[in-house]
Amino acid sequence: MAVLVVIPARFASTRYPGKPLVELRGVSGEAKSLIRRSWDAAMAVSGVDRVVVATDDDRIKDAAEAFGAEVVMTSEACKNGTERCAEALDALGGGYDIVVNLQGDAPLTPAWFIEDLVAGLSANPVAEVATPVLRCDGAALNSLLEDRRAGRVGGTTAVFGADHNALYFSKEVIPFTAEDFADSDETPVFHHVGVYAYRPSALAAYPRWDSGPLEALEGLEQLRFLERGAHVLCVEVEARDRQFWELNNPEDVSKIEKMLCNMGHD
Repeated sequence: MAVLVVIPARFASTRYPGKPLVELRGVSGEAKSLIRRSWDAAMAVSGVDRVVVATDDDRIKDAAEAFGAEVVMTSEACKNGTERCAEALDALGGGYDIVVNLQGDAPLTPAWFIEDLVAGLSANPVAEVATPVLRCDGAALNSLLEDRRAGRVGGTTAVFGADHNALYFSKEVIPFTAEDFADSDETPVFHHVGVYAYRPSALAAYPRWDSGPLEALEGLEQLRFLERGAHVLCVEVEARDRQFWELNNPEDVSKIEKMLCNMGHD
């Protein structure tokens, strides 16, 4: 199957303007932009035919092309990364069986997350969209809860049925549990990893649908698929002792830099 990876990136982020160009330092101390680290993560994935950065901002375009990325310019009208991926696919003329949206704020995404995601969507003919979920250990869950207590959104959680079809995604920590967990404990909460694999037909339909009330309330683009009755497959992935976090707030920079150093990334 022909696989395209699109990295949507916009400068005018509501929570963190200019986020794609924020510099992150790893163990060597060398500063690399968030968009560069996201590109490197995409290039490490096997079985991918093409990787492009999709943006509407010349500053991001120039920075990406400077390190050798292919860039597709998209309009400022795109409301989220999924709409930007749809526009990029159209600009490229289609021709792909699966389109992966590797959002540009997840530079720690391991290659096997995306490989497992593509394999999961390929093996499930009913699914129109697939997205990875990662079971939280106590440390990850407690970090999510700490962010919420501080009024920050530290990540998104997912709940799904026995068939792994998504039931809901939320910026709140769901499902509720009153239990206290030690850092190494397994928990019933799944962290939604902000990566998507779409069948082209589902991706093409998405921009034609109006945003529903749940998407508007939560600010989560994937809820538009659920509100329209699309089948969204949650693919459970394994951390394999790798740390994972998304860059959502300025406070996440130091957290991600510490993770980069712990994992030996330059």
